[in-house]
Amino acid sequence: MDAQPAPAGDRVRTGSRLIGVGVGPGDPDLITVKAVGVLERADVVFVPVSEGTPPPGRAEATVRAHVTHDRIRRLPFRMTGDADYDTPAGVVAQALRTQSGSRPGGSPGGSRGGVVAFATIGDPNVYSTFTTLAARVRALLPDVLVETVPGIMALQDLAARSGTVLAVGTETVALLPLTAGVDAYRRAVADHDTVIAYKGGRALPQVLDILAEADRLGGTGDATGTGGTGGTAVYGASLGLADCDVRQAGELPRDQPGPYLSTVISTRRRQWPT
Repeated sequence: MDAQPAPAGDRVRTGSRLIGVGVGPGDPDLITVKAVGVLERADVVFVPVSEGTPPPGRAEATVRAHVTHDRIRRLPFRMTGDADYDTPAGVVAQALRTQSGSRPGGSPGGSRGGVVAFATIGDPNVYSTFTTLAARVRALLPDVLVETVPGIMALQDLAARSGTVLAVGTETVALLPLTAGVDAYRRAVADHDTVIAYKGGRALPQVLDILAEADRLGGTGDATGTGGTGGTAVYGASLGLADCDVRQAGELPRDQPGPYLSTVISTRRRQWPT
């Protein structure tokens, strides 16, 4: 059932805020001071939990490493099949209504609304669950103020861990999810100096084939990906976690998929410009 706008009498007080907070790619050290401050002061902090995945998730683990309060709430999402955003949006909207009335200045005639934060890995404005969630919440509560706090992204973490310079001078950069299709990735590799692929685990064998053809596996495009003077590619999965896996993409098995949340960065040049 689609979210429906709230009646005028059910709207949150002006000033109530929903803040999407980027908490980095998984390493608790890669969260900004501003993000920690917002999470610490929020009335409620929601952390996403994917159905079928045991908690805590990456976002929750990072939040709990920094905040000192017990106002953290798990927010289940069904991300397989027909993804459900309406149910979690309803939970967030109810929290905003509740906090709007209970916060200091929140009595009738007051002006200070509640603050609800949603922690998301990476950045809340780039391929984030928060974007759709916030849209559904605004459909329920048109007066809510939506804000974001930027976060460090997996592509930045992988570039740092692998010593890869993402762009220099006039080089162009493309970022896309492999859910956009292998053909879109092939076009990006043909058109851009640096290409970053997210959510590419299932398509990893095809990705490696495309990079080999484009001479971006650290070699000349042959089956081994060794030697030559072409570009390079690095692979990362579970960044910042105990099972973190960072290596040259040419070292990967060519016939095996990877985790859904994996990242591949390829460049036309070697990792460092000459």
